[in-house]
Amino acid sequence: MDQSATQAVTETNDRAPAVDAPASLRSDHRAPDRLVLQRGIFSGPSAKVSDELYAVVKGRAHRERQVLRLEKGAAAHTNTYFGRFAASYWQRWTTVTEVRAAMVLDVTKKARVRLVASDIAGHRRIIDTAQVTASGPLTLTAPLDQYVDGGAIWLEFDAIGGDLGITEVSWTTAAPDRIRPVAIAICTFNRAEDCAHTVAALASDDVVLDAIDAVYVVDQGTDLVANRPRYQEVVPVFGDKLRYIRQPNLGGAGGFTRGLYEVSAANEHADVILMDDDILCEPETVLRLNAFANMTVEPTLVGAQMLFLLNPDYLNVGAEEVHLQELRHGQKVPKALRNTSMLKRNQERRVDAGYNAWWTCLIPAEVVAKIGLPVPIFFQWDDVEYGIRARENGFVTVTLPNAAVWHADFYWKDYDDWARYFSTRNSLIVGSLHTDLDGKAITRKLFRELAEQLVAMQYGLVHTTLQGIEDFLQGPKVLQDGGIAALAAARGSRADYPETIKHPASTPPVRSGDIQLRRATGEPSRPMLVLIKRAINQWFGRTQHGIIGVTREDAHWWHVSLFDHVVVTDASQSGVRVRQRDKARARQLLRRTIRVLRRLRRELPTLQQQYRAAVPELTSRANWERLYGIKPE
Repeated sequence: MDQSATQAVTETNDRAPAVDAPASLRSDHRAPDRLVLQRGIFSGPSAKVSDELYAVVKGRAHRERQVLRLEKGAAAHTNTYFGRFAASYWQRWTTVTEVRAAMVLDVTKKARVRLVASDIAGHRRIIDTAQVTASGPLTLTAPLDQYVDGGAIWLEFDAIGGDLGITEVSWTTAAPDRIRPVAIAICTFNRAEDCAHTVAALASDDVVLDAIDAVYVVDQGTDLVANRPRYQEVVPVFGDKLRYIRQPNLGGAGGFTRGLYEVSAANEHADVILMDDDILCEPETVLRLNAFANMTVEPTLVGAQMLFLLNPDYLNVGAEEVHLQELRHGQKVPKALRNTSMLKRNQERRVDAGYNAWWTCLIPAEVVAKIGLPVPIFFQWDDVEYGIRARENGFVTVTLPNAAVWHADFYWKDYDDWARYFSTRNSLIVGSLHTDLDGKAITRKLFRELAEQLVAMQYGLVHTTLQGIEDFLQGPKVLQDGGIAALAAARGSRADYPETIKHPASTPPVRSGDIQLRRATGEPSRPMLVLIKRAINQWFGRTQHGIIGVTREDAHWWHVSLFDHVVVTDASQSGVRVRQRDKARARQLLRRTIRVLRRLRRELPTLQQQYRAAVPELTSRANWERLYGIKPE
């Protein structure tokens, strides 16, 4: 790619994009007579993905991406994760009152096609049916009038008298007068190969490529996406639509905000789909999110669900919410599915999200216009904060079923990581911005968590958590550089704590012959009393001696704290970490904990006021221009 295209171009307009925007992004588009809401897809984007997430076939058949051929006697249905039409969500949130399922059939003798629906309990009912004896187009129609609390619609096919070919399946509705422009913004940092494949996935689907008006790749790393052969191969496919931007590493907040900054300046009516770099991208999801956003009654954030990358048929969570008083995000909405195989179950009940993470999420233009840009908190909680702020200003979030990408499984990431700094600091910032935190309850909660980490001999984790609290106590000035200094400090200081270092399992820094495996018993019925007992025993050295091996599933604080020297499997299953009781270090960290939490409890009311007062400046275009190094003329 011509690197000159990545350079900042400034104009006199204070809303001008820093990078020249594609022509198609600058204006709204006239809609077709019928808007395609989703297509019939029969095979996934990767061999890693089960085709039964798209259609289930009984009998002999051949399937391609958008083609299904059934041999005589075979049957198929799309009552599957990607095959269903999420009727409940479309009835509740959009202007759509009727949907048509259109297709082209190649019929040898006779075939039967059914349009079938479910209710909140999953009960099946037939909406429309057709006996087909000749090849050609077929359309079945379903009103959206009985799905408010739950239910979906799908297709069923029977090849009765001979072979049956099924192509060009689409779910459509009467289109609005205009279709909004939409751009995709991908944030990346040293995941060049992953990002290149994500960009290539978008280029692989002509219909999706035609529906999007721009793709911004915001590269904050040193291993450049632009240098990857796969990226270079697909650049010509995008024509004028692709923009590659390099900037300092400002985390996910800085990368995604750059996309919002550029697009909102190019066209104040354009939506933006934020997308992670390291996903396995389902291009069809882009089409579905965009179609939904064009049909909502009011401007709505539309999020994709997350399927696990290592366990591709498993859903992370159907919809999420945040519990601010507990400083916890990623909480399952009641009745939503979580960590569930979508080959075995479907989400029948409609569940309403509090926010959607930015693995893939569409942000309407009206949201950016009204609430501004995200807060520069680097990463962790940036998407949560933006979703909460949007809702406070009247914009809801819908996490749309049957629209998803695959993302790295969270439980393969170890909790004891430098990211805990940002999670801790930013949870306090976001809580302060959007609720009146109870200082007494918050400090009690944090003390309990830090005490558990101390008895588990996770001294580096305690340090990292305290570091996050201490920087929160600095007030809004800690966000002055967008997180660059904080990242360096959080990562660098952990080297002082040996148990944060991961070692190869085959060559741990102790003799393998000295390691004795100990399995955990059940969770204690009175955890607080057990925590006090473990802390006392550790303080006086009344722990089991020797080197103990502990599996990841058994690495609970109440088990690990029985010993004074443990080798614990890392959550990534790629190595081990060695923890060893250190009374002097534990004493120092305990004193620091008490001092920091006392200060937090005392200063929290004032800090909440300071952070709230700083939001207009922090989220302004001028502040982000300063962080990006963009100098308006």
